[in-house]
Amino acid sequence: MLVKVNGEEIDLPEKSTIKDAIEKTNAPYNPKSIISLIKGTKEFEQNITKYKIKTPKGNIIIELVSNASELTDLWRNSYLKFENKKIRWTTSNEIAAGPIVTCLTPSTEEFRYRKGDVILSLSGFSNESTHLIIFKEDSTGVYGVPGINQGVFAKVVGGKRTLNDLTSDDRIVEIEGVIERRSVTDSSNISDLNTILSEGNQIFTYVLVEPNQDSPQSVEHLFSLIEDDTIKVDYESNSFIGFYRMEGLGKDSEHSTMRKRGSVTLRNTGKGIGRIYIYREDRVQSPAHTIVGFVRSGMELIDIANTGDFITVKTDPERIMAMSMTQKEAKEFLAIQNIEQIREGVLDDDALVVGQDPTTTIDILKEKKVRTMGIVKDNLVSVNIYDEDAPRSSLYFKKVTNLIEKPIGTLKIHFAVANMKISIFEGNSKEAKGLVPENTPKDKVYSGTLGITNMSRKNVGLIGVRFEDNSEYGPTAEPFDGTNIVGKITTDFEVLAKLKDGDMVYLKEN
Repeated sequence: MLVKVNGEEIDLPEKSTIKDAIEKTNAPYNPKSIISLIKGTKEFEQNITKYKIKTPKGNIIIELVSNASELTDLWRNSYLKFENKKIRWTTSNEIAAGPIVTCLTPSTEEFRYRKGDVILSLSGFSNESTHLIIFKEDSTGVYGVPGINQGVFAKVVGGKRTLNDLTSDDRIVEIEGVIERRSVTDSSNISDLNTILSEGNQIFTYVLVEPNQDSPQSVEHLFSLIEDDTIKVDYESNSFIGFYRMEGLGKDSEHSTMRKRGSVTLRNTGKGIGRIYIYREDRVQSPAHTIVGFVRSGMELIDIANTGDFITVKTDPERIMAMSMTQKEAKEFLAIQNIEQIREGVLDDDALVVGQDPTTTIDILKEKKVRTMGIVKDNLVSVNIYDEDAPRSSLYFKKVTNLIEKPIGTLKIHFAVANMKISIFEGNSKEAKGLVPENTPKDKVYSGTLGITNMSRKNVGLIGVRFEDNSEYGPTAEPFDGTNIVGKITTDFEVLAKLKDGDMVYLKEN
């Protein structure tokens, strides 16, 4: 039997499952993600109500009416016959294209038509000369239409200016269905890979996003949102689905344009800054939204996703991130993409890459070279972050260190006090606003514990670590009630104990 997987047609034995189809095509898929299953092309096309008529002068969008099923069914089965047909005539009131052969029976009645009406007209009262007529103005006449809704099967909803530009030298280049969310509402949201397939089934396992070359910083924000090739839906509506894990992390405004169906945007200001949206329906341009990318395939998954669902997402091009590789691994990784590596810092093959310049994938691809900053591996600090016990503090810590966006973060030592066995790191007082007390120490702070000064003290946002146990003060030298415990260092923290004011610490999350 023939089925399609992400648009690729394959032949499978009878009673094959979704799992069989995925394995045969090696389709991108994360086991916790949803799958879209469409029963067949015919069922899918019955839900399409808009069609794009492409001409040399532009596109015309028509929408089928709901009260002429015999005509709309005929259109769905015959519209491809109008492709490459010439514009037979144009007047001040109408344009006509065709002819094609249909099984319609003409009438001789005179009818009145409205601007934007689309009819099937049997020229010369012959079904072998069926024309597509679109009215540019209100008109009255005998058009040999069938006795069904005066021959009206659709209305023009877009491209009215194109109608006025067409001449008898033009033709219909192509006609395609306009897929909207309601076009796929009959498809199934599947998670059971043992679901048995039938002839003509279509499966979609992932969404492919093409990043916007004009929004390099915002594209990195999208890359940071994607974990293990998946994103979790935090909100869904008829117009869009939203992803809020990076909420609060703002980016400067970049490229903005109309938010068409399939557009991926980043909220760059106001309430919800840092949220990512993918649009199910067209929406007007907004300066508060940067266009991050465009869905090139897999909208079927966007249309059926519900709040709490995971979606497998791939990007083309993929993110170029050398951080956390060795200098040698980075060279090999970059060479595959014909990108020159320029080593800085520790240059040895086994040195750990903790920074790259340019920082964005788009800029690296443009320059075709990247500087990779290396350090001795043993100087990297590993930390456990207490996301559940201290959610606000954890988010703040990840923002300040940039671990929320990159695999390796940084902290700058504000001051180190050797005799007190403590180091204090620079924070961000603006980001620390609202850092309420949480996960405060009880009887003792143990060595290697990371703490943050909460909003009950004037130095809110400072981050600190102690190198020995203390029963009176937290890692930022504040009393316990002014300290939020955010994590613990799991590597040898003697590396930190040797550092001085102004030194940079590189760290990763376990």
